[in-house]
Amino acid sequence: MIIIIIIIIIIIMITTRTTIIIIIIILDIFAMLREALGTDGDLRNNSLAQFAVCGVSDIPSDSLFLELAKETSRDQTHGPDVLHPTGVLMSAEEETGVLTLTFDLPQSPLPLLNPVLLLAFEHPLRGPNMDVTFTSQLLDPNTQTVCISAETQYIPLTGKASEGNVHQKWKISAETKSPDMKQTLKEILIGEESGSNISMYPLLLFSRGTETRSPASHGSFLCELRRFLADVLPRPDSPPISLDSLHSLPPLTIGPSSSESLLAGLMNSSAPTVFSFSGGPSMFQVHRGELALPPALLEELSQRLEQMATHTMEAMKEEEGADRATRSLDRLHSLCVFPKAEPAAGERQYRAFLLLKALQTVARSYEVQRALRATRADHDRPPRSNVCSLRSLTVSLERYLVGPNTAAINNCHGACAFPMLNGNNHAVLLNSHIEGGNVGERAPCCVPVAYEGLEVVDLNEHGTYLTIKPDMVAKECGCR
Repeated sequence: MIIIIIIIIIIIMITTRTTIIIIIIILDIFAMLREALGTDGDLRNNSLAQFAVCGVSDIPSDSLFLELAKETSRDQTHGPDVLHPTGVLMSAEEETGVLTLTFDLPQSPLPLLNPVLLLAFEHPLRGPNMDVTFTSQLLDPNTQTVCISAETQYIPLTGKASEGNVHQKWKISAETKSPDMKQTLKEILIGEESGSNISMYPLLLFSRGTETRSPASHGSFLCELRRFLADVLPRPDSPPISLDSLHSLPPLTIGPSSSESLLAGLMNSSAPTVFSFSGGPSMFQVHRGELALPPALLEELSQRLEQMATHTMEAMKEEEGADRATRSLDRLHSLCVFPKAEPAAGERQYRAFLLLKALQTVARSYEVQRALRATRADHDRPPRSNVCSLRSLTVSLERYLVGPNTAAINNCHGACAFPMLNGNNHAVLLNSHIEGGNVGERAPCCVPVAYEGLEVVDLNEHGTYLTIKPDMVAKECGCR
């Protein structure tokens, strides 16, 4: 009985973690499908390795995966439907090295058009190159070969269309002809069960036809927003920090009933913002929000968004990966633009508000990065003294955030000897006391004396809420 309880607990823990990671993968995949296509309608060269494609010639013009990518790229307000297997059984034959993967799919009465089984990973595999052959009666064609490399993060396998109920089990075999690569393939596909730190997450992407699909423009917007923030903001290597343990002010609702003064204050706030999504993967696809701004505030939102978008476009030109970030921002902007012939829809107001807050955070980050680069490039500037001063510090945040996954909280460093920076009377007297020979006392320390809050926008099944985490970002230093 004790063993059974332990197994159940482990399964629950893995399921919770898996749900969080699947949210992140779904956030990424729609943007990645759009990004993968070039202007000629073919996969970009830099996307081939990412999707384990051996070469352009290996993708027929009628490839289901290519058609799914084109459909996603054409229709910015929809993404493919997604099924997540409820169970995955993996086994390996020791003698032949053939791996067998069985995926249990949830019940669905709807037909599947253009089904693509996507084997997704949290990060690029960073391993050796290998050719892998997948075989199944449910694949079309039955045998498909992929080329895995260090850049591979997704392995798409095209399946057969379903006219009736979804096949409840997909059984697929995988093997590599290279004897030296069989253990590596096992670690990639079986992952944690074999002691590897690689985890594979299968998703079934499919189209159900335009007549059965529901609008997913906001889901598309959130996917693109997360991708954009991940591309343009720094990624420190420090362990992620949970925001749940921090003191928060009572949450405020962001919606049609929000007061004009609250929304105006948020639009003009300089505090950094992070966006958190705490629902499940299916909830992410249907999450919607609306605002009902008065005409004057709506006009201010429109003008400020245009100004911030232009400013960000100019700033991004100096950054690495500017082309992709620019295309992403263009797509975000197209989902927020207000119709000129009629009043702006409530959902577009909502998306425009979120994008404005995101761009304000990006602009703030760019200012910090430019200042750091200018300091490094100014060789004529004398070395910075060890006087107490404000320094840049960026920390990693938990991964279930839509973005950004970092926060620039700053810190104070330096000495507090006379003449003291921003010292109060106590610090001045304490320093004089110590200099008089009383060395047993604590010397004045360089610490933050003024802070700014962090705004957390939480999107969940009940709506959208703003939570202020006070005293989060150091703004000013002093000796205390």
